[in-house]
Amino acid sequence: MSRSGARALRSFRRSCLGCAVVVALVACSTEDGGAPPGSAAPTVRGDVREVAVVASGLDAPWSIAFHGGAPLVSERDAGRIVEIGPGGRAREVAVVDGVAPRGEGGLLGLAARDGFLYAYYTAANENRVDRFPITGVPGSLGLGPAERILDGLPAANYHNGGRIAFGPDGMLYIASGDAGNRGDAQDLGSSAGKILRLTAAGDVPTDNPFPGSPVYSLGHRNVQGLAWDAAGRLFASEFGQNTWDELNIVRAGANYGWPEVEGIARRDGFVDPVQQWGTDVASPSGIAIRAGVVHIANLRGERLRDVPVADPGGAVERMVGEHGRLRDAVVAPGGDLWVLTNNTDGRGDPADGDDRILRVAL
Repeated sequence: MSRSGARALRSFRRSCLGCAVVVALVACSTEDGGAPPGSAAPTVRGDVREVAVVASGLDAPWSIAFHGGAPLVSERDAGRIVEIGPGGRAREVAVVDGVAPRGEGGLLGLAARDGFLYAYYTAANENRVDRFPITGVPGSLGLGPAERILDGLPAANYHNGGRIAFGPDGMLYIASGDAGNRGDAQDLGSSAGKILRLTAAGDVPTDNPFPGSPVYSLGHRNVQGLAWDAAGRLFASEFGQNTWDELNIVRAGANYGWPEVEGIARRDGFVDPVQQWGTDVASPSGIAIRAGVVHIANLRGERLRDVPVADPGGAVERMVGEHGRLRDAVVAPGGDLWVLTNNTDGRGDPADGDDRILRVAL
């Protein structure tokens, strides 16, 4: 975080005594609808027209970003950023200094904007976001010196969050996990268990919901996907504990309940998800919105789940069990849907050629 952003966060921590009142005023448990408590969202099975391999042989890949049409992929455990060239050839662009992979931590989310590559990663004692000037041209991209955008995010073997994305407002949104300390998700003085919002340079925007704080929303366990629809609504996928995984529509200043509630609870003061799924068929990771549909890559559920933004109470499931664990879904510059598999992360069953980027025609 920039110096001004860090000062603002310290000041906010000292003055957040009345924040619970503000949260209660902006939160609403039923506004965005959803299935009744205790039930999963209705789903149907759907087909795909074609699946083509864009690249293979990736090592525990986590995120895809694009610069000048060129795809850049983060490899979690190696700390590498690779560029995918013609014919799916992967070439090393850089190894991010300071990455200390463990468990679910390592080199995680990427985002590219205005000639910079932003990277979220786990260091020895914290999670960080750095940005790097991108050098060269597609086919020979490189990275310049790192600039720290945010640090001090709690880190652990599990629940590190890690997804980053630029919104239509030009701001950088950062998903942090609770790092195993559940109560931090409800603590406005902690950056854990939140969606954070900063400028591209790492400052706290003046129109954030809690003055002087990077917190955009709270009460999250482990957000894994961020994407906006054409109306500017922010959708977020989230890992639950043992019962319900979630898809939320996120509003500024709202509280999504963790650890007080998991899934749809209809409790005053908390916003319910628009969909929930049993954890055995989900683990929703990266998401992309294309042509009015939220495409959700699922890890444990090993499927692509499609949710219409106009009616987010239903879903279509595709590719169930066909390609193993799915980590990310992105819209490529030409409008194609790309899906990133994640079978080499220690939890999957790798097939020959894993991991892969798949081009999926629905």
